[in-house]
Amino acid sequence: MAALSAVLPHRAQHDRPVAASEDLDALVDFFQHLSPASLVQIERFYAREAWFKDPFNEVRGVEPIRRIFEHMFRQVRDPRFVVTERIAGENGAMLAWDFSFRMRNWKPATVQSVRGVSHLRFDGEGRVTYHRDYWDAAEELYAKLPVLGWAIRGLQRALRA
Repeated sequence: MAALSAVLPHRAQHDRPVAASEDLDALVDFFQHLSPASLVQIERFYAREAWFKDPFNEVRGVEPIRRIFEHMFRQVRDPRFVVTERIAGENGAMLAWDFSFRMRNWKPATVQSVRGVSHLRFDGEGRVTYHRDYWDAAEELYAKLPVLGWAIRGLQRALRA
């Protein structure tokens, strides 16, 4: 059990109920207006030792999280998050979102879209301590690529009931 606790993010003792909807509103606004310039505000929303995981990354700390967003802006054009639903609980929130973007080097005129959900937990100051993104990289991204997409779509057809 000790080995697992060293790997998995833990719920901090100082996590708090999502009492102030203003905190969540401000975070949603940050995501929906995210830009290279707005990344200077990331420490307002993420705790110093926040944990982040998505299908490609797993990092701890506000600076590595900032680098993930900076990398996103280098890799895609016109990225935009639209939060379509939010569920706030006593110790965190779930945000459903649509992420639209255009690839820089492949079909740059085509708007791509990824749908996902972010699971969030907050500290006593209302900053994110835990951010886990759930989205299907195979369906939402790989299946749209030329050669790899053909193979994934074939596999999906073969596995359908």
